[in-house]
Amino acid sequence: MIERIQTVAVIGAGYMGGGIAQSLASAGFAVTIADVSAEASRAQLERLLTESQQFEDQGLFAQGSTETVRTNLRAADTIEEAVAGVDFVEEAVTEIVAVKHEVLRRVSAAARGDAIIGSNTSTIPVRVLESAVEHPERFLTVHWSNPAPFIPGVELVAGEQTDRALIPVVKEMLARAGRSSALVADVPGFVLNRLQYVLLKEAMSIVEEGIATPEDVDTIVSSTFGFRLAFFGPFAIADMAGLDVYANGFRTLGEEFGPRLATPKMLEDAVKAGRHGTKNGAGLTGNFAPEQVEALVAYRSEAYSRLAQLVRELGPSPIH
Repeated sequence: MIERIQTVAVIGAGYMGGGIAQSLASAGFAVTIADVSAEASRAQLERLLTESQQFEDQGLFAQGSTETVRTNLRAADTIEEAVAGVDFVEEAVTEIVAVKHEVLRRVSAAARGDAIIGSNTSTIPVRVLESAVEHPERFLTVHWSNPAPFIPGVELVAGEQTDRALIPVVKEMLARAGRSSALVADVPGFVLNRLQYVLLKEAMSIVEEGIATPEDVDTIVSSTFGFRLAFFGPFAIADMAGLDVYANGFRTLGEEFGPRLATPKMLEDAVKAGRHGTKNGAGLTGNFAPEQVEALVAYRSEAYSRLAQLVRELGPSPIH
């Protein structure tokens, strides 16, 4: 098993794959891209270099980043050429099982026997894709978010056959690229899109029921609880708000909407056990000493204030 990733191939160099390749190349990895043809690969390479320069000129990439990308990024004529000899391969083709299977077969046949193979799928379980991979113990999902150069989190999904020894190797690669990562179970949608799709579904139900317009829903999400999500996840937010408060709120929602929004057992059990969150020093995310709560409140205030200032400086989105 590879102990440290140095060389990478990204198969599928469109918006997502190209952004992944660009991110890894700017972090110092030697990266090769391949797309549907040699011409397409070369065109994507030129696009990524042009885009890197634009980001650098805008101050979004550090000075000298484009030259680093230019040094570390190249285009191959074929998938087989791209993956030959590299430590890690990231498949980033369209979200269609048959297409991914075809690409993964070619990748695993041409890559080194010990090369780690990842898929950037956003919803398809590892168990569905691994049948196309020779030695599936070296295969996992490495799911970046859009746009890859700027979103820091990466979702890792290990299948039943995935060798757990490769997880820290992939995590270390991502850390060197300035990314945080989280390992989740192999279910459709994983965690990111399960949460994201549920939010979108509920938002659409609200609009269909005539409760609010799409524009007003977006305003509420981005300027209220979505504002907090830049810094805290839902468990931390619930701890700060008060778990007893959430339990009371769920009772109201459950009475109106039934089992779909009934109080979660995890929340009921926590409140019954006297865990009300930061206000009494015991919550879903742990126990909190008074000085920790004081530091948390100070951090939260500064974080929200700075984000509000940034939003004012940037102004509204061009489409709103």
